[in-house]
Amino acid sequence: MDTSIHNMQGLFQQLGLPSEPQQIEQFIRQHRCETGLDPLEGAPFWSPSQAHFIQEALYQDSDWTEVVDELNCRLHQ
Repeated sequence: MDTSIHNMQGLFQQLGLPSEPQQIEQFIRQHRCETGLDPLEGAPFWSPSQAHFIQEALYQDSDWTEVVDELNCRLHQ
């Protein structure tokens, strides 16, 4: 059983994105206005595989759900 704790840095690594704290903050600032009211996985800046991962995390209530929800909130602030 996977007992690792998932965090924002791990999520960005999983998505194949730069994952240093300042890079994460830059990503959020850059893409905040692009999310609109659409679901997170529908944002135009995701690759198909990234969107699929996010969708699966949310709809299957996976171990990543909490971190994906946090990212969603931060992008929609």
